[in-house]
Amino acid sequence: MKKLLSFVLASALLLTSLTACGSSTGTSSAAGSGTTSAASKGTIKVGASPTPHADILRKAVAPQLEKEGYTLEVVELTDYILPNTYLQEKELDANYFQHITYLKNFNTEHGTNLVSMGAVHYEPFGIYAGKTKSLSDLKDGATVAVPNDTTNEARALLLLQANGLLKLKDGAGINATKVDIVENPKNLNIQEIEAAQLPKTLPDVDIAVINGNYAIQNGLKTSDALAMESDNSVAVTDYANVLAVRDGDENREDLKALYAALTSEETQQYIKDTFGGGVVPVTK
Repeated sequence: MKKLLSFVLASALLLTSLTACGSSTGTSSAAGSGTTSAASKGTIKVGASPTPHADILRKAVAPQLEKEGYTLEVVELTDYILPNTYLQEKELDANYFQHITYLKNFNTEHGTNLVSMGAVHYEPFGIYAGKTKSLSDLKDGATVAVPNDTTNEARALLLLQANGLLKLKDGAGINATKVDIVENPKNLNIQEIEAAQLPKTLPDVDIAVINGNYAIQNGLKTSDALAMESDNSVAVTDYANVLAVRDGDENREDLKALYAALTSEETQQYIKDTFGGGVVPVTK
């Protein structure tokens, strides 16, 4: 009986030991939790727009992070609100979908406390043909579709101004809306439309000013555009897409590794090779 009891106890101890080993080996902790396994430094969960952001993360960034022991989890989100909401609520470690001006305005409007780790790329806005195939052919009263969120509408109007189609009041800058138009020689009918829907409006409008990511998603190329933002426009300084995190997380080692991979030469080359000028890396 004593021998049988000793055998049972020994078996139980062995099983407990094996189970403990199994729970620590190969289990990745959440990024920033403070615990990691020998095999992994943890998972970094990033919210991103499908194109180009999620593509860049999965195809260029994830392999680099894997070499450093990090697993990258990409959560695709198709609107401009949820990525910041989820980040603020700690459902994400970071997000990569927005430009710096939008981030600042979002914080002001929604009371969030999100910051930029730094710029990654910019997506030049383009004017694309709808029913009218060139800017010189625009008729009096032509319909022009622009994004309806403030920061992107201003950017669209600045591009129209740069091409001589209208003039904004002095000082309107990156906060301009159509009420700031002071000269409109062709009496253009400016229609404010949700940014993601702009490519779908092309059959019904004369021209549309479209965000770079939505142009790419809908098969529009920069070579198709009637006009594009120039390299020395506000696109680079005020509309660079950034890696956003919660205030105070900037010094997390996993997020520093993520930003380093996003801005590496390898990722910059992937962007240049893949998007044909529709996405332009910001040189550090």
